[in-house]
Amino acid sequence: MKPSSSRSEALLRGLSGAADVDAELHDRALLQAMLDTEAALARAAADVGLLPAPVADEIAGHCRAERYDPAALGAAAESAGNPVVPLVRELTAAVAEPARPWVHHGATSQDVLDSALSLVVLRAAGPLLRHVEAAADAAADLARTHRDTLMVARTLGQQAAPSTFGLKAAGWLLGLHAARHRLTQARDTLPAQLGGAVGTLAGYGSAGPAVVDRFAAQLGLAASPLPWHTRRQPVLDLAAALGGLLAATGKVALDVGLLAQSEVGEVAEGGEGRGGSSAMPHKRNPVDSVLVTAAARRGPGLVGTLFAAAGQEHERATGGWHAEWEPLLELLHLAGGAAERTARMLTGLRVHPDRMRANLDATGGLLLAEAVAARLAPALGRAAAHDLVRRAAAGPSFRDALLAEPDVRAHLSEPDVDAALDPAGWLGAAGQLVDRALDLHRDGAR
Repeated sequence: MKPSSSRSEALLRGLSGAADVDAELHDRALLQAMLDTEAALARAAADVGLLPAPVADEIAGHCRAERYDPAALGAAAESAGNPVVPLVRELTAAVAEPARPWVHHGATSQDVLDSALSLVVLRAAGPLLRHVEAAADAAADLARTHRDTLMVARTLGQQAAPSTFGLKAAGWLLGLHAARHRLTQARDTLPAQLGGAVGTLAGYGSAGPAVVDRFAAQLGLAASPLPWHTRRQPVLDLAAALGGLLAATGKVALDVGLLAQSEVGEVAEGGEGRGGSSAMPHKRNPVDSVLVTAAARRGPGLVGTLFAAAGQEHERATGGWHAEWEPLLELLHLAGGAAERTARMLTGLRVHPDRMRANLDATGGLLLAEAVAARLAPALGRAAAHDLVRRAAAGPSFRDALLAEPDVRAHLSEPDVDAALDPAGWLGAAGQLVDRALDLHRDGAR
């Protein structure tokens, strides 16, 4: 029997990841990115005349991950502190003798691993952003469909005032939209890393800057004006973007989980056969909400690790750089899973407007106390109107207590009171705000 992975690849990681994103994060994908980096180094040097083109072709021809064993490279990495050293040793041994002096020419291990991780991010960002776009599209559909669907807005855990489900969904939409924008920016500015031993490009002589430009172009990454060995802003930008995405999806998941509570019952997750309990046959748990919430709660610690690691010494870090690798890959893993599950959760969400209305009416009009006070304020003054309405709210029937108040009857008729207690009349600009969010999403999708 094959021993189980120490990272619980089979049993647990499927609960937090997305298969298409994770396909770009596994060991062989990282290994191929490292080899692609080595091939790009050779071709960039050949482009500027530092080595013969056939030599570059010979090196690139051996930069195929299936030729190497990730487990063996990982075991050998412990003695050097990173997996690039044993990989370069094996690649050098694999190529023809005339090409061996040119393998890894002018580079250092950090150049290869930083550039490879940028490549991994670039490749994983494709499916990841597609999931974010799907989630945003689903939120937009909900906002559009339920633009005027009345529901209770809740503040500090309590019912507060009327709102619409469309406005809530529009808030989800803008959170996802902003997260997508930040992640796209971070992806599009990901730089290649090339500086050599101490960041001077000494191995390339005066051709160094030209090699950097060609190297970045070969990889499809941005060319950094200087090496960023200990200037880790690209990693911080990416960490912030991924952390922001987890926060945006976590917000959606938390709201859905609360709205799906039995006592609230305003929404329910879709998906046949999902959400079962091992003990209680009647339960349909909001499983996507639960899993996205779990991912969102893990994100800040990983982001914090990357920020804590960013203060690095002189021209090469003594541990800070090494501390980045796994948290970065884990953030990508979690973000992919959270985005995919949020898209599924919102696409299949079952909305119950009748339950929303019942909850809205449950307090007998108390949610409209602010609306009544606003109608009385021009005649009584804001403070006096507030105190009067607060007294009426203490009674068993808010409407009857209002109509029993002489100061209310002096300024508001019974139809006026009923109009003030109509939640549809106290929505402010909710509909317009939904429209603005939808316009922004539509413009951003062009």
